[in-house]
Amino acid sequence: MRLVLVGPPGAGKGTQAQFIAEHVAMPKISTGDIFRANVSEGSPLGVQAKAYMDRGDLVPDDVTIDMVRNRLAEPDALDGFLLDGFPRTVPQAQTLDDILRETADSELDVVLELVVDDDEVIRRLSGRRTCRTCNHIWHVDFDPPKEPDVCDLDGGELYQRDDDQAETIANRLEVYAESTAPLVAYYAGRGVLIGIDATGPVDDVTQRAIDALRPLRAGVSDA
Repeated sequence: MRLVLVGPPGAGKGTQAQFIAEHVAMPKISTGDIFRANVSEGSPLGVQAKAYMDRGDLVPDDVTIDMVRNRLAEPDALDGFLLDGFPRTVPQAQTLDDILRETADSELDVVLELVVDDDEVIRRLSGRRTCRTCNHIWHVDFDPPKEPDVCDLDGGELYQRDDDQAETIANRLEVYAESTAPLVAYYAGRGVLIGIDATGPVDDVTQRAIDALRPLRAGVSDA
């Protein structure tokens, strides 16, 4: 199965991507993880990407497309994948169609949309705290550390990432509404979009996703 996960920032895409990919036994491909690794290393791509990410803006297409193309051409992704973080715009979606035809003579099977309102997004993101040493993410409400501002795992300092600041979150939601939300209409028009409620306990959201994908997985297997 070739699956794309979409939804606003704070919808839980990273968490659900991991759980869903493990359940269906396919590689999780996250552009966000790749960007953060480059930022941490201080690579030229990381420096360029960080400037956009810190403002809550989308990283330009030309910074991401070749990276995605190369990753999808790797052997483990040829028979299926879960893609998180790309595409985010209709032109990117059209480029992904081209990439799939080039690398595996295939097409996208399903786009799973995690649906959550803006108030919940702000509550989720503004409460996140990241460990400076191990990068584990805690939450002041949902998963607080035993001591404020101290990581339970390694004692590292916890901090609020620039892209989790209130003003940046508001900008990220505006960017999503303007640039990424039209993607939902694009994929709905193609008949590959499935939306699920992404509020509530993580396990409940994962189960909704698995239930939604089960008929499609059966269809792909039969094919």
